[in-house]
Amino acid sequence: MNDPSVKSIKRYLRTSEDLFSAVENEGFLPLFSSGIRGFSVEDRTPFSSWWTGIVDTDPWEWRITAARSGAVAYGKFFDGRAGFISLKWFPAFANWKRDGYDFDALYEDGKATLRQKKVMDLFMNGEERFSFEAKRLAGFGKDGEKNFEGIVTGLEKSSYLVIKDFRRRVNKKGGEYGWHIAVLSSPEGVWGYDAVISAYDEEPADSARRIMEHIALYYPSVSEEEIMKVFGSRADLH
Repeated sequence: MNDPSVKSIKRYLRTSEDLFSAVENEGFLPLFSSGIRGFSVEDRTPFSSWWTGIVDTDPWEWRITAARSGAVAYGKFFDGRAGFISLKWFPAFANWKRDGYDFDALYEDGKATLRQKKVMDLFMNGEERFSFEAKRLAGFGKDGEKNFEGIVTGLEKSSYLVIKDFRRRVNKKGGEYGWHIAVLSSPEGVWGYDAVISAYDEEPADSARRIMEHIALYYPSVSEEEIMKVFGSRADLH
């Protein structure tokens, strides 16, 4: 990489601080292999460090640290697969994936489903909710609406929801138990409306183009089509 226009990337990630630095510098980083060599946390960490439970060196734990920090965005942004986006680049991502629509306008124009609306209605005032709580309150379950996980994934990959934290359930005595469970929120509820929509003044296609050009600086041998494939097309998100 002798070309000064090609940005260098932090090849190896050993700690959560390395992750934060990589996301801040590069803007976008899927958690698991994306199909582009090097463009994921999985590609840049040793297998032996995964699922050890050691918070600072286990990439599986980093997703909790990152989501909880509010310093980066975490969710299923990459065609329904999990990953990280810097706060600098999240507005461009949101403008592109939303096609410039806030969710209420999206629904009014018939571009969102009633099931999506039932979920989003739970987060329109900045609320945060456990995923299982949102499922119940939105009327999903055995005798109700179906495919809650798919609906939430679609809302994450189109930037209307993010994973704000992972927490364990609390029993009546105040003790935590069980696995860590995703806590959902709208990005506006985490970072504020003005910050999230700050790229709405440009055409969504221009936001997409800026993202593609930015990632290409780090992966110059990869085509725009390959990069676009990592994100998924906007048309299938609503």
